[in-house]
Amino acid sequence: MEATKLVLSGKNPETFKGDLLVYCLEQPVKGKVKADHPLIDSWLKSRGRLAEFSAKAGESLILYPEKNKAEEVFQAKRLMLLGLGKSDKKHGSDEHRERFRIAGGHIAGQAIRVKADKIMVCLPDLDGVRAGDVAETMVEGVLLGDYRFLKYKKKDEDDPSYEGLKELRLYSNDPSITVRKNMMAGLRAARAACRARDMANEPGNGWTPASFAAAGRDLAEQYGLQCTILERADMEHLGMGGILAVNQGSAEPPKMVILEYNPPKKTQTLLVVGKGLTFDSGGVSIKPSAGMEDMKYDMCGGAAILGLMQIVGEEMPDVGVVALVPATDNMPSGSALKPGDIITHYSGVTSEVVNTDAEGRLILADALAYGIKKFSPDCVVDVATLTGAVIVGLGHHYTGLLGNNDEVIRRLIKAGERCGEPLWRLPMGPDYSKQIESQVADIKNTGGPGAGTITAAAYLEKFVGETPWAHLDIAGTAWNYTEKSYIPKGPSGVGVRTLIEFVRRWRKTGI
Repeated sequence: MEATKLVLSGKNPETFKGDLLVYCLEQPVKGKVKADHPLIDSWLKSRGRLAEFSAKAGESLILYPEKNKAEEVFQAKRLMLLGLGKSDKKHGSDEHRERFRIAGGHIAGQAIRVKADKIMVCLPDLDGVRAGDVAETMVEGVLLGDYRFLKYKKKDEDDPSYEGLKELRLYSNDPSITVRKNMMAGLRAARAACRARDMANEPGNGWTPASFAAAGRDLAEQYGLQCTILERADMEHLGMGGILAVNQGSAEPPKMVILEYNPPKKTQTLLVVGKGLTFDSGGVSIKPSAGMEDMKYDMCGGAAILGLMQIVGEEMPDVGVVALVPATDNMPSGSALKPGDIITHYSGVTSEVVNTDAEGRLILADALAYGIKKFSPDCVVDVATLTGAVIVGLGHHYTGLLGNNDEVIRRLIKAGERCGEPLWRLPMGPDYSKQIESQVADIKNTGGPGAGTITAAAYLEKFVGETPWAHLDIAGTAWNYTEKSYIPKGPSGVGVRTLIEFVRRWRKTGI
């Protein structure tokens, strides 16, 4: 996918000589499907296939153009008719964007089945839908759906694996600069999300805190960002007792990756923090062995933040963006953190560690307190696979959203809707904060079995002060996400596109 060539064309699709030419058709409210192209319509009628293809959402029909004098029109090897479903006037732009994103995923699925190298998609021209939105989301859907992770699979010379699209062409009746800009925005968002998926797919022995540091340096070098890596000695000097405590049982030293993007006329700064737990065994409070292999995904928040900074570097927005990724793993050993231990965070807050498997909030607390004190941001957003409780509450369909500022929350919800990554706000308040009161320290790191997602956020809230803040708990959506045509099994890359939409639409006004 990374090497896929993207082209916007106004050239007649009939002359396209690639592997797959795609036409998207709406399902009529009444009557039978009609195609704008007379030959396609004729094929459907003459072959009696209208009954087989009703243009329901995701339904497809593959045709093979006959190379003879009578029908020597299409030069493509295959023709795909893809159903978009019925148009609903009640749907807003966000629903339409997701509609085309899903259509793009179905196109990618068909390309995988036929091992297509080059495809062309004729962008539908529909009433009430902007051509730029269609181009942007179709590209996202195709490229997100085209994702695969083959790094560790041995190549089979007799049956080589399909390595993805080499060229994606879009045909539009409106190949304008605006449509082209939207298309490229979709390309950047998809590539960054897939980069986050790559990080998450790496095993615990293939992606370590040092890998986060190396990735941060690479982004800084490529896009002119400023990169700082805090090492263990730096954390000890600063008193970052949370990340140091989680790292006690590990053979791998911790890292705090800091990336800064500072535009010339910066007036505001956004701080983003991502949990970079490269493997979570649970520590002394060890997890059950079944499914523990998925705990390599506990760094998806950090991956999302680096994906965001990739797009920030490419698009150079007006607002400053600072990213922090506290990175470590959580392992049991003779030196590991123990239940009942008391630690002191960077801010001076003491915490009784009731459960060493509630470690994400410990490393995020240090990062939040440090980032806010050092950079004085106008807004802070953290992203983390923080609690299993969010899956109990929301399943794998919504990201949990909590925070102290209604406007920040509103903007994030809107960004998620626009990207097809819905968020659901959960309440906070003093009753929940009481659950994390400790008899021997300022706070404790769990609040009991009830409201686990909320009490985890209440813990983080202790470290943000009055700064406008929002917390995204992606434990239910970072992997095993809602089944969609453009979401593969494994890590989804969730959060990357929501955050860049949040940044793109940022306005230089007070929160």
